[in-house]
Amino acid sequence: MKDDALPLPVQSPLLREKAGHAALHGYFTRKGGVSEGLYQGLNVGLGSSDDRACVEENRARVSAWFSAPPARLATVHQVHSPNVVIVDAAYDGTRAEADALVTAAPGLVIGVLSADCGPVLFVDPQARVVGAAHAGWKGALGGVLENTVDVMVSLGARRDRILACLGPSISRRNYEVGAEFVQQFLEKDPAYIRFFSPSSRDGHSMFDLPGLTTMRLTDAGVTAENLDICTYADEERFFSYRRTTHRSEPDYGRQISAISLTEA
Repeated sequence: MKDDALPLPVQSPLLREKAGHAALHGYFTRKGGVSEGLYQGLNVGLGSSDDRACVEENRARVSAWFSAPPARLATVHQVHSPNVVIVDAAYDGTRAEADALVTAAPGLVIGVLSADCGPVLFVDPQARVVGAAHAGWKGALGGVLENTVDVMVSLGARRDRILACLGPSISRRNYEVGAEFVQQFLEKDPAYIRFFSPSSRDGHSMFDLPGLTTMRLTDAGVTAENLDICTYADEERFFSYRRTTHRSEPDYGRQISAISLTEA
């Protein structure tokens, strides 16, 4: 594969600056892929109805950006859960039902897929442990972020050294929800009212998922950053489940955010 065929991901200034050469990471957009139609670009969703050969080629391009073979790209079967799995050098391609991965194995690329939900990449450059979490509202409220940190700590990371960045996700200005949705959060913690603001429609609110995500990261004791890029608003670069729903389209693509430890 020629280098000019590789996609160019968005990167976190925090992770790029503070992690040094310990890890490579990228929040990939929909640009640089071979899928067509609704999936135009770099759709990596194995669960989509896109042509399987196109999805496999797109995933190969992502792994090639990390100079890794496709078999070294580890993802999970995401189910909006708080579940985290550890993957190691023996990874065999199994996609467990979970929403986050953690590894201390150099050369293994771990990634999560998203299309409005929040992709969060983690690294402790000193302990050489990395993580990737898919945090939609269910995962964020249910503890997937805190669980990812806990699993990293179990592999030798320290909270005060962990760096985390929330990548492209839907913003408050495009995330309208109903009263029952808001109530679920207030039952968990009345202080969560801060993440909701009035909508132009009666009985509805605008939900700040990135705000909730970054608060829970910092409350977990890690240094966190939000790239503040809205997937719904930027159709040229990102797939969006909500945008697809509003258009009554039959399916949607998924972008990937991934991280890999370099060889020591």
